[in-house]
Amino acid sequence: MAITTHITTLETLLQQWRPSFGRDYIAYRNHVYRIINHCIVYAEKNDIPLSQETLEIIAIAAAFHDIGIWLDNTFDYLQPSVQHANNYLVQEGKGDWVEVVTSMINEHHKITSFSSDKRNLAEMFRQADWVDVSMGILRFQIPWSNICEIRKVFPYKGFHKKLIQLTLAHSLKSPLNILPMFKW
Repeated sequence: MAITTHITTLETLLQQWRPSFGRDYIAYRNHVYRIINHCIVYAEKNDIPLSQETLEIIAIAAAFHDIGIWLDNTFDYLQPSVQHANNYLVQEGKGDWVEVVTSMINEHHKITSFSSDKRNLAEMFRQADWVDVSMGILRFQIPWSNICEIRKVFPYKGFHKKLIQLTLAHSLKSPLNILPMFKW
């Protein structure tokens, strides 16, 4: 398996936000690359061709999917993340990607399937994120060996610890809505 380690658009976006990430920069960067690589494995396992354009769409969705946590300082981050992605896509002349990227971001924490269509990018992305957030406990169709290979190149670097800290801090503010980003 060839692991994707550099996507120019992604690197440009992440560098732009680096001051907002502070010490979470590497943890988030690695999370984003793990998701992208999980999507690539998912596509390979399901005989789904990934064009350069589709890979770019996945990379942009991955870059923006949780960005509201850092840019907007909120744990209810789906809508701010979508708004940042929409603004970026329109500014870059890629307004025709808004619908698919918005869907990928909005549905990535959906607990049940978003679509039964294996070619649906939002469902692929949702599964890839769940694989990473669950540390491979949920694998869907991604082999454990691939998860381990990807993790060696892009280690967690405190990503899950940050998620726990954010969840605990938010639960103190909103005990009746601990995980506002989750959907059924």
